[in-house]
Amino acid sequence: MYENDGSSEAWQDDANCLGVDPDLFFPERGASTREAKEVCRGCVVREDCLEFALRNGEKFGIWGGLSERERRRIRRQRAQAVRGETGA
Repeated sequence: MYENDGSSEAWQDDANCLGVDPDLFFPERGASTREAKEVCRGCVVREDCLEFALRNGEKFGIWGGLSERERRRIRRQRAQAVRGETGA
C-alpha cells in the first residue's frame, strides 16, 4: 500500500482519477461502470482507495475499481472471517 507523508489521504494526490470528471465514478443506476473501472486499472493507489471506501462505508460509486456490490461482498467476507476467528 501507499506510503504517505502523514496526511491520512495523501494517496489521493497520486490517483489516476485526479482531474477526471467525478460523475464518471457515480454512474446512473444500470449504467456501465466499465469506463470508471478502466481509470482505476493500474492505479498505484487503487488498494488505498478501496480501503478508504471500505473503512468509510461508501455506499455509492466506484472506489478502488469496485462497485458498491463488489465492496459489500468484501465487507461480508471480512466479517465472516472475523467471526470465524473469534468463534462467534
